Amino acid sequence: MNGADTAWIMVATALVLFMTLPGLALFYGGLVRARNVLSVFTQCFGIACLMSLLWLAVGYSIAFGDHNSYWGGLGKLFILNLTPDTLSGTIPEVLFFSFQMTFAIITPALIVGAYVERISFAFVMMFSGLWMLLVYAPVTHWVWGGGLLSGSDGSLFENGVKDFAGGIVVHETAGLAALVLAFILGPRRNKSVPPHNPGYVMLGAAMLWVGWFGFNGGSQLAADGGAAMAITVTHISAAAASLTWALYERIKYGRASLVGMVTGTIAGLASITPASGWVSPLEALIIGAIAGVLCQIICGFIKRKLNIDDTLDVFAVHGIGGIFGTIMLAGFGYAGWTEQLGSIFIVGLFTIVMTTLIVKGLATVITIRVSEEDEISGLDRASHGERAYDLTS
Repeated sequence: MNGADTAWIMVATALVLFMTLPGLALFYGGLVRARNVLSVFTQCFGIACLMSLLWLAVGYSIAFGDHNSYWGGLGKLFILNLTPDTLSGTIPEVLFFSFQMTFAIITPALIVGAYVERISFAFVMMFSGLWMLLVYAPVTHWVWGGGLLSGSDGSLFENGVKDFAGGIVVHETAGLAALVLAFILGPRRNKSVPPHNPGYVMLGAAMLWVGWFGFNGGSQLAADGGAAMAITVTHISAAAASLTWALYERIKYGRASLVGMVTGTIAGLASITPASGWVSPLEALIIGAIAGVLCQIICGFIKRKLNIDDTLDVFAVHGIGGIFGTIMLAGFGYAGWTEQLGSIFIVGLFTIVMTTLIVKGLATVITIRVSEEDEISGLDRASHGERAYDLTS
């Protein structure tokens, strides 16, 4: 065990959890109507708790067991065989378990942005749990657990796909699942209401930016120069995307908004995630600069051309960002085109099919969408019996 590596991954674990609670909760909460903000907070908090327990029970075993190339098996249920001295590389395996648990928390939480303001809380919890176990955990095994796409024995690709911190595992899967859910649910009854608190959005984005240093830097699993470079390129990409998003918005609409700028930040962070272990600062600047424009264009395409109400642009920002960064690794010569594009296609098809099956299956036993009356009045009061603000004053 290396003390420096262990200390850094403990910090990184806390940073990644901070991304969901409170970062993502504030970012998403500020974007919805005032009468739905607590429902978003509750969804994010509930997902964090449930994913933690499911990851302990079976998720970690599926993702990082060694049963075969398709799934990890059940040999690590409840991590019963781990002790504080059991190592994964140079850190305790129980710490590796905890670090990966925070990824299993934030990935289904990202999907929340697609269905806010019209979803039942029971469905959120049931869907998130099933999706994490049936989609996220197997894909994690394929890419990071020595499975189908990793380049290990039995892999489809000799060299394996390169995805440093989750362009495919986190962002592509969450983005495509969000798109599927938004398509099946249909649009909100009132899509014209602007974000109720842009200040929350900025604060949440700032917390995500800081937490992303643990997300990408921690994925090095060591306190070394590689982690330092991952943090540096992460920051550069986020800064570049923030500015190009704002510039493109200024050219199109005559003004640059706060919400737009910080959404660009997230686009830059998502795009650099798969590449952060390899690219240089200059290459990160290029990735971020393109992502700030590309993701904004896709936002408009999804909403206006396809008429899919992916409410908070999960697919356009996270899905497209993660896919773009994964492709850029091949573009810059750090990975093979066959491995990168093939893995994107396989994971994408698997995610779309499995997400559809989960949603359709749950629809037979539980109500997915709230009533029209509850949607109009807001989910804070209808689903949770609370409200964030005195809306009568």
